[in-house]
Amino acid sequence: MGKEDNFLTRIMRERRKDSHAAEREVSRDELLWEREKRLEFHSLAAQLCDSRVPRVIAEIKRASPSAGVLRQVCEPAAIAKAYEAAGAIGISVLTEPRHFLGAPGDIRSVRKVTALPILRKDFISEPYQVAEAAAWGADVVLLIVAALDPGRCELLFREACELSLETIVEVHTAGDLKTALACEGAIIGVNSRDLKTLQTDLAVAYELVKAIPNDRLCIAESGIKTREDILGLQAAGYDGFLIGESLLREESPGRALKALREG
Repeated sequence: MGKEDNFLTRIMRERRKDSHAAEREVSRDELLWEREKRLEFHSLAAQLCDSRVPRVIAEIKRASPSAGVLRQVCEPAAIAKAYEAAGAIGISVLTEPRHFLGAPGDIRSVRKVTALPILRKDFISEPYQVAEAAAWGADVVLLIVAALDPGRCELLFREACELSLETIVEVHTAGDLKTALACEGAIIGVNSRDLKTLQTDLAVAYELVKAIPNDRLCIAESGIKTREDILGLQAAGYDGFLIGESLLREESPGRALKALREG
């Protein structure tokens, strides 16, 4: 896989084109009008400060590039309700259509059944995508530092703030972390998966958390499969955990989450 043609580069290029096409169909002004009709937003940051532990943001996705199809039948609303009953503090919803088989309707359907914070999990590079998230019912957006130059990351972070959205700024390296910390108040997400190679190593999470200030909320992402993984990362300093594949492989993702949280 060439340096200039890795998975992350390709998917960001695809999603940028998708965003431009979507804006030709639905204007940003229309999205902002829909966002103005929302009655409330839900804070993931507040949930990450809750006394319940472990704090899990449970993910909904049909497939992933590293694992293939995870669920032949996926009903986002039903899974979200099961996650909430099992103690999730938030719901992450993949909206990328090609590699994760997501859709905008997934967020809309989840929003109808839960008051938990919803993360729009996607590959965001355009302010328009942030406006989409706010209009569809998300409360949080993900910004991936490895895919954005620092100025673009700051622009998108400010756009999210203006639309009353919280932000998870995702990092994989020490260099990424420097950019993320400049986004004041953003939640830091440490992804143990290298999105350029799709390889996962939990040692990344254990190493980078040492450089995150104690006053910044941080979550660990990817590669978390067992109760022991959670307890180890929690002891290392993480406030929460974003978990998807290990739950969605099970017949009942809700029961899987309950077992993972309660041991």
